Amino acid sequence: MTKNNNKQTSVRTSQTEENEILHWSFWLGVSFFVLVIVTIVSFSWYLNNKMTSEESTPVTSIVIGGEMPFTIRQDIEDAIEHVNLGNFFKVDVNEVQEKVAGLPWVYSVSVRKKWPNELKIYVVDQTPIALWNGDFLLNQYGKAFQADITRLTSTLPAFFGPEGSEDIALDNFVNLSKLLKFSGLSIDELLLTERHSWQLTLNDGVMLNLGRENKIERVQRFMDVYPQIIKTKKENQQVDYVDLRYDTGLAVGWKTTEKKQRA
Repeated sequence: MTKNNNKQTSVRTSQTEENEILHWSFWLGVSFFVLVIVTIVSFSWYLNNKMTSEESTPVTSIVIGGEMPFTIRQDIEDAIEHVNLGNFFKVDVNEVQEKVAGLPWVYSVSVRKKWPNELKIYVVDQTPIALWNGDFLLNQYGKAFQADITRLTSTLPAFFGPEGSEDIALDNFVNLSKLLKFSGLSIDELLLTERHSWQLTLNDGVMLNLGRENKIERVQRFMDVYPQIIKTKKENQQVDYVDLRYDTGLAVGWKTTEKKQRA
């Protein structure tokens, strides 16, 4: 009987130990699972707060560069004054580009964002070649635009012509200017009439009437004889115009030189 009792006691003790082991294993597993869940939730909360904080970071630095002899920084800042820069990620670079491109002197503009809070704007201004019909400017591509001419740093030649003739006027100006340069002359004013007749006013005040055809040949003829014309002028005379609308020869008009009064 004693032996049987001892065996029963031993069996009960072993089962109790196994139950305790299973009990602790269960709760350790549960604790580990809870810990993992808490860690994931905490990390997600941290990431969400961090991303929310970063997304709400405003643009605090605006870097403006490029080729801008006429546009000033204040023009650009005024143009984008109402663009929302309060959220770096939500800043619309296309909107910024559109606003800046609308400035009168701007020819092209590119905009990009630089992490974490910078907006970079690169601007290239128009290159004005001439005044056009009194109210406009003409760029190097023969495109007319309007802008504040008080920002010009040098005197530009004046072009006049029918609407749509900007390219033709610019091409002829460039070609004729290259030719006249050999005689030390330049074009102050260029006129293309409705009948496509060309007139030039040179920097010495002489007006050339070139007609409709053979402009290069007629200017060359003028350059060949102009030194001789100057030699034939009388005292208090200067050349007013030279009419080159002839197959051969030319006609010269004279005007009286105004005497400067002494102070």
